[in-house]
Amino acid sequence: MTDKESSRRAVLKAAAAGGVGAGLGAMGMASPAAAAPRRRRVAILLYDGLTALDAVGPYEVLCRVPDIEVITVARRAGPVRTDTGVLGLVADRSLRQVRQADVLLVPGAGNRGVTAAMADTETVDWVRRLHKGTTWTTSVCTGALILGAAGLLRGVPATTYWASRSYLETTFGAVLTPGRFVESGKIITAGGVSAGIDMALHLAAKLADERAAQALQLAVEYDPQPPFDTGSPEKAGPELQQLALKLLEDAAR
Repeated sequence: MTDKESSRRAVLKAAAAGGVGAGLGAMGMASPAAAAPRRRRVAILLYDGLTALDAVGPYEVLCRVPDIEVITVARRAGPVRTDTGVLGLVADRSLRQVRQADVLLVPGAGNRGVTAAMADTETVDWVRRLHKGTTWTTSVCTGALILGAAGLLRGVPATTYWASRSYLETTFGAVLTPGRFVESGKIITAGGVSAGIDMALHLAAKLADERAAQALQLAVEYDPQPPFDTGSPEKAGPELQQLALKLLEDAAR
């Protein structure tokens, strides 16, 4: 293979990976100088008893948005156990170490986890303070209850996990609104667990653009085709609703 052919292949390979500039640089051709954009920060709150997919689902999308830095935050840096007690997630930083974020994401939890989080003044105060400087403040599932405890949802259209809808409305004054996710100003709330992925793709389009968000949907192959049509309480009916809550409670630690 000639040197010219080798150089040409290097450029094509770099272009396929989105790195044309790197390919040109490898050939000794200087790419135009440009200031590196500021990396925007997404802070995902972790706390004892959270539901894993509430945090991990959006993470899988948002960590791949260009020029985005995702960090995990808890009262103390280190491991945090999820609702079943089996899986642990690690918080990169403590609440005191994080004073600013472009996006705040608050995942939900079962009764034990979310009740403790709502009663934890350090966590709730941190959510309230961080919200003042965010571009987007978001929640997944019962994470909306923590936003409510911080006083952020009174009079705000919002959604949450189906079994907590009335509580969100009567306790925190939110305007209950149907949808996989609900956007109201800078606040975006998602429904239960898997709805966090829908919200994250919507947020990715805002942080980057729709084409990038569409590509990320393909990147994580998010193309739901469930074997059953019982993914909402309206479709499932009372008997399955009761069983669903029992299964969640029995699995919790």
